[in-house]
Amino acid sequence: MTASADPHQITSVEQLRERIGSPSELVPHKLWTELDESCMDFIKRSPFLLLATADAEGNQDVSPKGDGPGFVCIENAHTLLIPDRAGNKLVFGLTNIIENPHIGLIFLLPGTPETMRVNGRAELTSDPEVLERLSARGKPAVVAIRVHIKEVFYHCAKAFIRSQLWKPDTWEERLKISFGKILAAKMGGDAGMANKIDEFVEQDYRTNL
Repeated sequence: MTASADPHQITSVEQLRERIGSPSELVPHKLWTELDESCMDFIKRSPFLLLATADAEGNQDVSPKGDGPGFVCIENAHTLLIPDRAGNKLVFGLTNIIENPHIGLIFLLPGTPETMRVNGRAELTSDPEVLERLSARGKPAVVAIRVHIKEVFYHCAKAFIRSQLWKPDTWEERLKISFGKILAAKMGGDAGMANKIDEFVEQDYRTNL
């Protein structure tokens, strides 16, 4: 016997609008199709972004990207270049871009509760000049993601105010993630395997950024 459908499920835009309401007259003016000077300044200061992609079937992935402030290159008011560097080689986001170019970005700036959102279409390039332009720590980018901007806007600070994300005095003690313990348990390994994996990860953090 299957469970009955949720009688409170919202299944139409009309139902959603009845619940949420409509945006104010100011909101459409915050949605732009190109970067202005304030957007460019925010991106130049940002050391971190989240990149959302989906494959041809709509299966989604969100990937963090980060480096020194200004690691994302602004080609012009309509185009960004994001470096992709050494990682775990799963490349979910990159393969998604090949199958489905529609992407979304959220740029974060530590201590600033507002964020910047960019939606558009992406493509991958291995152009040596572009990769060299995106170099860091003496190494060119492995691949570059070129983003053609369709929509850009600031997101208000409410989520960060509610979560107190940028207030260190509210943070819990740092959670130590041991990939060694996690993977060794799944692989049937012992404490020795766990230690070797953790040592490898720490070495990779030090030498393979």
